[in-house]
Amino acid sequence: MRVDKLLTHMGVGSRKEIKGLAKSGRIAVNGQTVKDSGQQVDPAADEITVDGRPIVYKEFVYLMMNKPPGVVSATEDNRDRTVIDLLSEEHANFQPFPVGRLDKDTVGLLLLTNDGKLSHELLSPRKHVPKTYYAEVEGDVDERDVAAFAAGVKLDDGYVTLPAVLTVLERSSDGPNGLSRIELTITEGKFHQVKRMFLAVGKRVRYLKRVSMGPLKLDPELGEGSYRELTEEELALLQCRE
Repeated sequence: MRVDKLLTHMGVGSRKEIKGLAKSGRIAVNGQTVKDSGQQVDPAADEITVDGRPIVYKEFVYLMMNKPPGVVSATEDNRDRTVIDLLSEEHANFQPFPVGRLDKDTVGLLLLTNDGKLSHELLSPRKHVPKTYYAEVEGDVDERDVAAFAAGVKLDDGYVTLPAVLTVLERSSDGPNGLSRIELTITEGKFHQVKRMFLAVGKRVRYLKRVSMGPLKLDPELGEGSYRELTEEELALLQCRE
């Protein structure tokens, strides 16, 4: 790989800026100053430094975000801020994309990566990767709803969902005028699915937060709008599904 391509990929600068760094003698490969930014290097074997700072090459980036409300799960949008707008230049340089989508007003766990293979594995309908949500629902969610979700409910377009696990954490103390708190695990990802499932049983979701996707659980230390790279252990859990 050309050294300028490697350094650009790692967010050091543009091709033009890297060329300037090389001409200034600020780039070294295995301790030797590199004047030609087009020099070939082996990312796995060569030690590359800029101003003495080691640059460790990696092809992929894996980010866990606690998506805030009001931000869309897309790489670009003409009207609204996207989750990519929340990334630092260092991470945005990898050109990651969201793995699946959360509604604009839904918060919680969102994985961003530039690893297309892993994304496909997690999103493939054949894999039935479980996704768990916490929700606050208008009205009294009871055992009839639990049974209905376990059997699969018919959405507004006639589609019958796969069986889902509904756990009632707290039933409304004010009947239809109060809020119930629940967790719901589904294994598919239809448009607005959680909200539409509750509408199918005559209830409306007021607040929705994704807390897990497959083996990956939202870090409770991550505030809304914050993100971090996955740990090696978290990445290994996701990759072992492949």
